[in-house]
Amino acid sequence: MKSEQLREKFLAYFGSHGHARVASSPLIPADDPTLLFANAGMNQFKNLFLGLEKRDYVRACSSQKCVRAGGKHNDLENVGYTARHHTFFEMLGNFSFGDYFKKEAIEMAWRFLTEELGLDKSRLYVTVFRDDDEASDLWQSVVGVPVERIFRFGEKDNFWAMGDTGPCGPCSEIFYDFGPNVPGPSDPFEGIESGSDRFMEIWNLVFMQYDRQPDGTLVPLPKPSVDTGMGLERVCAVAQGVYSNYDSDLFQDLLQPIAQHLSADLQNKEQQPGLRVIADHLRAMSFLIADGVVPSNEGRGYVLRRIMRRAMRFGKQLGQEGPFLHELCGLVVEKMGGIYPELVAEAPQIRTLVKVEEQQFDTTLNKGLPILVKYLEKLAADGAKEVPGQIVFFMYGTHGFPLDLMADVARDYGMTLDHKGFERQLAEDGRQSAQEGQFNAKIELPALRELSESMQTEMHCYDGLEAEGQIALLLADEKPVAQLSQGQSGMLVLDRTAFYAESGGQIGDKGVIVTETGRFQVEHTTKAVDKLVVHHGVVESGEISQNQKASSQVDRELRRLTMKNHTATHLLHQALKDCLGRHVRQAGSLVDPEKLRFDFSHFQPLDTQQLAEIEQAVNRQILENIPLQVDHLPIQKAREAGAVALFGEKYGDVVRVVSIADYSKELCGGTHVAATGEIGLFKIISERALASGIRRIIAVTGTGALQRFQESESLLREVQDRFHLKRETLTEQLQKAQEDRKALEQKVEDLKMALAKGGSSQEQQETVNGIQVIVKCVDGVEGGALRQLADELLNKVPGGVVLLGSALGDKAQLVAKVQAKGLHAGELVKVMAEVVGGSGGGRPDMAMAGGKEPQHLPAALRKGLDLIKSSTT
Repeated sequence: MKSEQLREKFLAYFGSHGHARVASSPLIPADDPTLLFANAGMNQFKNLFLGLEKRDYVRACSSQKCVRAGGKHNDLENVGYTARHHTFFEMLGNFSFGDYFKKEAIEMAWRFLTEELGLDKSRLYVTVFRDDDEASDLWQSVVGVPVERIFRFGEKDNFWAMGDTGPCGPCSEIFYDFGPNVPGPSDPFEGIESGSDRFMEIWNLVFMQYDRQPDGTLVPLPKPSVDTGMGLERVCAVAQGVYSNYDSDLFQDLLQPIAQHLSADLQNKEQQPGLRVIADHLRAMSFLIADGVVPSNEGRGYVLRRIMRRAMRFGKQLGQEGPFLHELCGLVVEKMGGIYPELVAEAPQIRTLVKVEEQQFDTTLNKGLPILVKYLEKLAADGAKEVPGQIVFFMYGTHGFPLDLMADVARDYGMTLDHKGFERQLAEDGRQSAQEGQFNAKIELPALRELSESMQTEMHCYDGLEAEGQIALLLADEKPVAQLSQGQSGMLVLDRTAFYAESGGQIGDKGVIVTETGRFQVEHTTKAVDKLVVHHGVVESGEISQNQKASSQVDRELRRLTMKNHTATHLLHQALKDCLGRHVRQAGSLVDPEKLRFDFSHFQPLDTQQLAEIEQAVNRQILENIPLQVDHLPIQKAREAGAVALFGEKYGDVVRVVSIADYSKELCGGTHVAATGEIGLFKIISERALASGIRRIIAVTGTGALQRFQESESLLREVQDRFHLKRETLTEQLQKAQEDRKALEQKVEDLKMALAKGGSSQEQQETVNGIQVIVKCVDGVEGGALRQLADELLNKVPGGVVLLGSALGDKAQLVAKVQAKGLHAGELVKVMAEVVGGSGGGRPDMAMAGGKEPQHLPAALRKGLDLIKSSTT
């Protein structure tokens, strides 16, 4: 039975038993910051199990895409070397939300395995929680499993909990015996307990029947639920009569063409792990990219990058010199695109991103190494022993230079990396990113959660700027209060509000809330538990009380400016796709009254011409004054109409679609202008790298854009007047001035080098125990040129030694170049550096150092010469 048939058979079987067939959620969890990636079938149903959400079904089944390659569940290093570990896998699951319980779950699972798949009952074993007599009895009475094939285990193996408190319960697992041909204990209890390969878990049934209290007490849930999970890769192996998951069609349909493409032998035991790694990682990278993840140096993007580069490394071990993975991504699309249409839709994006990452990985050393070496030479000349964390972070974040490789290169210069400083920079960057991304934050205080169970705020932010409502809750210091008085800060929830709450990249409204007795200044607005709008602020005058009638009044000008920037963001998104390519995808945004910020996937800086083209495209739509249209559609119909959904956003069954004629169509809950002409003008003020593969544009609109144009014009006029330049030939004149300056600088360097090469009283050449040595002190020659001079002088004494010193103001620099056997340049430099008040070291053949006492350079060089003499006697 092929995997496609097995997957469909599972979904059809449970569909025939009243389960709603629910599509897999994206790998990026929506509204769950605790998860890096979806890693279980129940992830998308978490709020149903917690009672926070209701849907039109009480039982469901799915085939969920999962990734385990980072964080707590990290299988990456085992992949390729075991029969079971994968970075990407599919989890088949059936779920009951307060509907059926143990009896039905056990019966359906057993009948599916033994009747639908035809598995041999004599190869199946069952485990239950040690105290779960009910489950043990049901396995025997309902489906006839003999008691000797049912084993009891403790809480570690057979009890599941969502957290330290909350829903939890016993679980029951079904194991398959591969037989004596697979190594491991023959005794089933011992084999299962020890985790041997012979006995493999194929299905886990979790019975959520308790609510664990803070004191550890287990209180029975009023409506127990069921959560089950069965790995498709595992059950395919069993159904197809093979031991290793990699021998099932899920992988063989990839492995065979991969081996052929790489001219590798699938039966070669040494090549097998590498081929399996590539097949597994191709699946993971294809699905991750299809779900909106792009390679970067942080978070999900970093996990993707690690997966991709691991596959590349194994490809190189198999003899691949250049990029090859992008040529194989189509295999995953062909194999799995039928059940996961996003693979087909994103196939060009997958291929493009993988190819670019491969090219970047191949060129990282070529591009980043010279920059790193320049830093290291300067640091060595200054006597540093450690590469500052700021430089490490710059090389890591901007150039994608791997830390381990950076450490290897630094070691050649006698330096280590400042890991603590790097971590501080990384943490600071993370805090900044978190602050920049707070617009999506939702607060979930106990009082707010309790209120959300009985009501939700009616949002009238699209109807106008004022709404009449009633105060449903007041909070001070995050605790409910009956009243807030003048000068007191707090939070306020209305049953109806005109305020827009932060979400989808748009900041919340500001304004006032007025009652008969007081006035509350709203400083910002957020969402809570997806149902409530929370107004944060301070009582400006009087007092406000619980249950009072209240008028919400939004700041008109701030809302107007924000709407301009939000609509301009939609125009910018489409312009980027048109100008740069279809690979462009939104990676984040912020819309406020002052500006718009847009993060997107792209692989290189935008040049002046591209930025101008994008600005022109946006302003063209503004000048046409196109009316915006807002529709509410079923999500599937909206997607079929071409509406762009943002990855990582959570959408309901009915979505709000904002259209700008045929130019732009996006799922969006934000506020917008009525027609594009209201934006007035659009101007990009900056474009930079945010992370590898992610760019950030900041732009302004309306009067802000006009002001930017005026400032640019004023600056240009000032430059023209001060330097007597003509606008028509400004670029050519500046370029000529730059070239003239470079030519003069080169002449100065040439003169310095000529003086340095010439013989002087400060140069000596002698033979020490058969080794020719040149010792020379020069002035004003910097690190790179000093090393070049050492290379040229060493050509005069092949197999010899060159020791150079240079005074640069109040600093001293030293270089040692060694070809003679038995001498170490790093040791020579270390000794000399001590004399000039510095430190340094390096490789056996070349080393540099620096110090703060250039007046002692002659003595330092003599010290180096003395060490040569003593080391060669």
